[in-house]
Order: sequence, then structure tokens, then C-alpha cells
Amino acid sequence: MSTPAAELQTAFERCRDMDGPINTRLAAYATALKAINPDFAEAVERLIVRLRANDGGDGAPDVGDVMPDFALPDDGGRIVRLDELLNKGPTAIMFHRGHWCPYCRINLAAIARHSADIRGVGGNVVAVTPERQEFAAAFRSDAASPFPVLSDLDNGYALSLNLAIWVGHELEKMMAERGRALPEYQGNDGWMLPIPATFVVGQDGRIKARFVDPDYRTRMDLDQLIAALKR
Repeated sequence: MSTPAAELQTAFERCRDMDGPINTRLAAYATALKAINPDFAEAVERLIVRLRANDGGDGAPDVGDVMPDFALPDDGGRIVRLDELLNKGPTAIMFHRGHWCPYCRINLAAIARHSADIRGVGGNVVAVTPERQEFAAAFRSDAASPFPVLSDLDNGYALSLNLAIWVGHELEKMMAERGRALPEYQGNDGWMLPIPATFVVGQDGRIKARFVDPDYRTRMDLDQLIAALKR
């Protein structure tokens, strides 16, 4: 007899490998989650309502702003700076919740699959996650991503951008029950995550496009990302 975990894994693999826009794939997974695990899906809806009511993500840097610099370790332990990336070309900085998040894994896998298109317009991509290096490396490996995954320990950079949120007692309990123990992955007991966001930064250091949504089930679509990097 199939278990909910096995059914979700099957749904994840189907949505990850399907054709179509990123948000079509993410919506398909969200529909599967609601059917297989309605209690968790309802808790997610309550989290999103709470974040929207508190203007989650509204204070993040906007188009035209200078993107704050960072110096973060990548999945191999090398320190990566924003100015180094911009010297190579316009760069998309993409915040993800973690290697355990199926929506993040679907998103990064899609980006990796189209890395030639991204590099074809002279663009770079870096993923940022609040996880320790071993999990950042697992996230990159799982997606077969040619782009680095940076560790934003304690959500320091996300906090500086007004992107970090507390998951709340309800989801903290549900996630722990499902083996998604954020303290193990992040090395702290904060139970905080970044709001998934994408900032496309030009070589002048200013933000040319951004996508910030408290609903982590939606992301910047690939055509928008490539168009912004090309501009």
C-alpha cells in the first residue's frame, strides 16, 4: 500500500520533470499536496495569510535600488562576493528555503536545465539558502545545477533584506513530525526561512527586476528571468 510520503515523492518527480513554465510545475505539485496531505496544505494557507497580513516581503529592495553586497560561502566552502559575480555579467540572486523544499528543488532543477539559455544572454545565477554547507551541496547536486548555492547562515543576509520570516508554531510542529527539522539543517533553533525571492542585478549593482511573494509556491518564471538578464 502506498504511503503519503511515497505519493508525494512520485508527485514531486512528475512535476520536476514535466514540460512547461516553472509556475505550472509548482502549481501541479501544490494541487497534489492538497490532495495527499490536506492538513499540511491548509496550514500553509494560514501561514501565507499571516505573511500577507503583515506585508511580508514588502520591505525588500526594489527595482532601481542598489543591491546590498554580500560575502557568503558556496557549497564548496569558497567565499563568493556580489561584486565578483557582477564583474562577469548581470546576476540573478535567488533565495530558496532549503534542500528539503520540493518547490525549491523543482525551481532550481528548471533553472539548471536551462543554464545554457541563461549563459547565452551573458547572465549568472546564484542560489541562496540558510542551510549549512553539506545541505547546500546536496541541494545543488540534486538539481544538477552548474550554478553555485550559497549558505546564508542564520539568515543574516535575508534578514538585512527584510525577507526572513518565522514559520510559526503550527508549521514548526508539522515540519518536525515530517522529518524537516530546520535546526538540524541550519544549525540554529530559530525556525526561520527566507521568503523565496529573485533579484536580477545589473553590472552597475542596481536591481533591474525582482520577484518577491510570501506564497513560496510561486517563483519568477524562466522567461521573465532570461528577459531581465538580457535587458
